[in-house]
Amino acid sequence: SPRVAEAQGSSPFPVTMEDGSSVTVRIVLVRDVTPAVPGADFLVVDRAGLGATAAEPTTLLATGPEADGRALREAAGDAVSVRLRADERARYVDSPLQSGAEHLYTAAVAAGAGYAVLALLLSLLRAAPERVALLARLRTMGLTRAQGRRLLVLESLPQALLAAAGGALTGWCAIRLLAPGMDLTAVALPPAAAPVEQSRLSTDPWSLTVPTLSVVVMTVGVAAVQAWWAGRRGAVRELRAGDTR
Repeated sequence: SPRVAEAQGSSPFPVTMEDGSSVTVRIVLVRDVTPAVPGADFLVVDRAGLGATAAEPTTLLATGPEADGRALREAAGDAVSVRLRADERARYVDSPLQSGAEHLYTAAVAAGAGYAVLALLLSLLRAAPERVALLARLRTMGLTRAQGRRLLVLESLPQALLAAAGGALTGWCAIRLLAPGMDLTAVALPPAAAPVEQSRLSTDPWSLTVPTLSVVVMTVGVAAVQAWWAGRRGAVRELRAGDTR
């Protein structure tokens, strides 16, 4: 590991094995992590350079689609330690800090979505009379109801696409700017875990794409409902109401 390499350097040094024997090793390669040993301090030694006693295997690594931890522990007995990857992964989730951060994020997303829907509805309701009157005038010139609905939907697309693209770009820039100064280790891992490196904030394509598409779908949906409601009203009545006003 980098920490062991920094402490020992590139010169040969002795290592005492579990059986009491000593072997001289020299570091030739540095790796940040290894799946065999957890933590930041480890030394992987070539088995060919060890004695017969020290080279005896002490750990069995097994994999399979359905590993029964209870059955394996009963078969191994008390003298052997059995550790499952699924159990180790389960220790990394559902911590109070992690679940609290998830609830806070969910509440923030729900509140933002609610304000977005409210702002969109108020904006469309404010412009509804002008849109209905414009659609009525176009219908007097031969525009069908289906064409009027498509016109109102297409009219809302440019601003929706610009808002969605601007939101995705703002989110990506915010993550890139905040990532160097944020350490998510306490949220991602439990206190008992010893991570090799810090957990950094990174961009997730789905987290940026889903809200972007939701804005477009929501805008088009509201515009389609408004177009359907406007198409049911008579053009003559709308024109007379506009003239009266």
